[in-house]
Amino acid sequence: MARVKAREVETDPLVPALAAEPGRRGGHGPSPTAPLTIEPPRGWEIGRFREVWLYRELLYFLVWRELKIRYKQTMFGGAWAVLQPLITMIVFTAVFSRLMGVPSDDLPYPVFSYAALLPWTFFATGIARAGNSLVQDPNLLSKIYFPRETLPLASVSAMLVDLAIAFVILLGMMAFYGLVPGLAVLTLPLFVLLAYLTALGVGLWLAAANVKYRDINYVIPFLSQLWLFLTPVAYPASLVPDAWRVVYGLNPMAGVVEGFRWALLGTDSADWGLITASTGVVLVILVSGLVYFRRMEREFADVV
Repeated sequence: MARVKAREVETDPLVPALAAEPGRRGGHGPSPTAPLTIEPPRGWEIGRFREVWLYRELLYFLVWRELKIRYKQTMFGGAWAVLQPLITMIVFTAVFSRLMGVPSDDLPYPVFSYAALLPWTFFATGIARAGNSLVQDPNLLSKIYFPRETLPLASVSAMLVDLAIAFVILLGMMAFYGLVPGLAVLTLPLFVLLAYLTALGVGLWLAAANVKYRDINYVIPFLSQLWLFLTPVAYPASLVPDAWRVVYGLNPMAGVVEGFRWALLGTDSADWGLITASTGVVLVILVSGLVYFRRMEREFADVV
């Protein structure tokens, strides 16, 4: 059980408001000047989601800080959100399309690969930032109370801005090649949400583990590289044999990437078996990530 002194609690104006709510653990709650006892989470606490919502202003400022820090004193600033997938697309086109002759479902390969690199770059950068979100703010973790999930949540949420910026380039490429999305584009927000939940679930696992095992910091880049080639980014999922399609769908990003292509580029048909399998895995990763994160949370302030 951790005890927070009154002077520490008062540094966050939202904590007294939470403590004063009727029905919280202390009955009617202690006065803003009394010591506040913060207990480790017990099991699945629905109230924690409410606390995250009450701290939404903090989440907003953490997202803003994440964006400012990432592009502070950089020569190209927000253009890096475009340069990373764009340069990767050029390399993939030269290697996989020109040299190796990898098919692209009868679509121009630059658009085919760039459409997949958008959700992939969002995911890879999101888990990298979320995995280090706790160890980068040790003073914040040890001195004031707030829902700790807010830190990885802010890291992943900030990547939505990069995704939106890079998406503009994809629209220009589609216009250049004369590709017009159909009604399937209306489902695109669902696949963006699926990519977001995937990055958040994996980010919660990595963030909690990274506090205790700093080797995770070195594992994340290797994990991203390996995961990239297990995802149909540079090649179509149609190359995977039918017998292995469901197993391949256990990779949650496989369903996300195929869904992006289907919604934007109008590929012949969506592989709903693969997408359904990926969606189920995403939910398992997210729920298990939340449980593991809350179980490890009681050690954050002491270990970080």
